[in-house]
Amino acid sequence: MKIAFHGAARTVTGSKHLITLKNNTQILLDCGLFQGMGHVTDKLNGFFGFDPKKITYLVLSHAHIDHCGLLPRLVAEGFDGKIFCTAATMDLARILMMDSAKIQMQDAEFSNRHLKPGQEKEEPLYTDEDVTKAVGLMKIVDYEEDFEIQPDIRLKFTDAGHILGSAAVHLTITEDGKSTRITFSGDVGRYGDLLLKSPQQFSQADYILMESTYGDSLHKDLEPIEDMLYEVINNTCKVKKGKVIIPAFSVGRTQELLYALNSMELKHKLPDVQYYVDSPLSSKATEILKNHPEVYNNGVKEILKIDHDIFAFKGLRFIESVEESKALNADPRPCVIISSSGMAEAGRVKHHIRNNISNSKNTILMVGYCEPSSLGGRLIAGQKVVEIFNDEYDVKAEVKSIKSMSAHGDYEDLLQFLSGQEPEKVKQMFLVHGEYDVQQNFATRLKEHGFKHVAIPEYHQEFELE
Repeated sequence: MKIAFHGAARTVTGSKHLITLKNNTQILLDCGLFQGMGHVTDKLNGFFGFDPKKITYLVLSHAHIDHCGLLPRLVAEGFDGKIFCTAATMDLARILMMDSAKIQMQDAEFSNRHLKPGQEKEEPLYTDEDVTKAVGLMKIVDYEEDFEIQPDIRLKFTDAGHILGSAAVHLTITEDGKSTRITFSGDVGRYGDLLLKSPQQFSQADYILMESTYGDSLHKDLEPIEDMLYEVINNTCKVKKGKVIIPAFSVGRTQELLYALNSMELKHKLPDVQYYVDSPLSSKATEILKNHPEVYNNGVKEILKIDHDIFAFKGLRFIESVEESKALNADPRPCVIISSSGMAEAGRVKHHIRNNISNSKNTILMVGYCEPSSLGGRLIAGQKVVEIFNDEYDVKAEVKSIKSMSAHGDYEDLLQFLSGQEPEKVKQMFLVHGEYDVQQNFATRLKEHGFKHVAIPEYHQEFELE
C-alpha cells in the first residue's frame, strides 16, 4: 500500500492525498483547489499528478473549496467512481462548486474578450455541467456509520467540528489478511466553538494524516469575540464615522459572525448601524446551516429556545445583485460589510477593500487564516502598499484581526484531537495543510508528546505503508 501527497503538502490548500492498494484500487482523500498561491495557482490547479480515470473512490472530508473545489475537474478528466461524504457536506459542496464554476466560466469569458493576436483561448477549469455530474456521484455516509465501501475497505466519519458537515475520515483497509487503519483529520475545528459541536475522539490509528494550519499558534485572545466586535464597530462606525469591511468565508465564518452579532443584540450591545452580508453564496450557506440543526452545540440549542432565528438581527440585510453591491461603495454612511472571500483574494470583498482601504476612517477586520501571499495575508503582515486589480493602494485604513474566530484548531486543539491515541502505536504521522515552518514546530511538539515518527511530505511525494 502506498500514499502520495498531491496537494496541501507544505502549504495549506489544494488537499489531495492518494492511497493506492496492491490490487491498484485507488482512494483519493479530498480534491481541492489551490488558492492564494500567487502566479503559480493556475499551474497547480491544472495538474493533478495522477490519472483521474484510475481513481476508484473519493472520500470528501468537508465542503471548503480547497478540499472539494477540483472535484468537477476530476470528473471532467474521466473520474466516475463514488464520492463519499456526509449529508451536510453534499448540500454545501453543491453550492460552493456551482459558485466556483460560475467564477471559472466568467473569468475565461472575460479573458477571451481581451485576447491579443496569437494568444490561446482560455478554458475554464470546469463548468456547471461538470459540477452537476460530480454531485450525481455523491453517496451520503452518516457520522459514526461503519460503512463498507467494498469487502476489504471500510469507512467511518467522525465529527471534526470545523464547519457544517466536516468529518475526520477513518479507513480500515485489509490486504493479505492484515488490516491497516488510516485516519485523515480533514480540518480540525475548535473545542468550544460558537456554533458547532467539538471534534470527536476516534479509535486507534496506524497512520494519521494530520492537518497543521495553526500547529504553532494559540488562539487565546484577551477579550471575548463579542467585546472585540463591539470595540471595532463602535470605534469605526460611531466614533470615526467609517466603514468596517470584514472578509469572511461564505461557509462557517460568516454564520459565526451573524451569530455573535445576534447575541450582541440579545444583550442590547449591538451598535445601531446597517449590517450587510454582500455574498449570495453566504445567504445560501446560512439557509443550509438552518436546515441542519443537528450540528449545533448545546449552547446554541438553548438560545434557539428563545430566538428562532439565530442569524438575524436589527439592521441586517443580505445583498444579492451586483448593482446593490456597487451602491454600497457609493454610500458614505457608516456600516459593516461582511463579504467573501475570507483571504480577500476574490469576490465582492476585494472591490470593497479597494474602495475603502485608503481612508483612515475605515477598518479592515480579518477574522481567520490567510495564506501569507494572499491580499488578506499581506494586510495582516502590515504592508503599507498593496496591489489590487493591478493597481497599488496605500493602506490607510486600520487593519485589525480576531484570531480566535478561526475555524481551525490551534496546537492545543490539535493535541486534544489526538489525545485518544496511544502514540507508540502510530507507525507514522504525516503533517499536511500547513506552512513548512509551522509544520516543523508542530512536529517537534508532537514528538514531545510521544509521536516518534512524524513526516512532512513534499508535493507529489509518495510513501510505502507497511
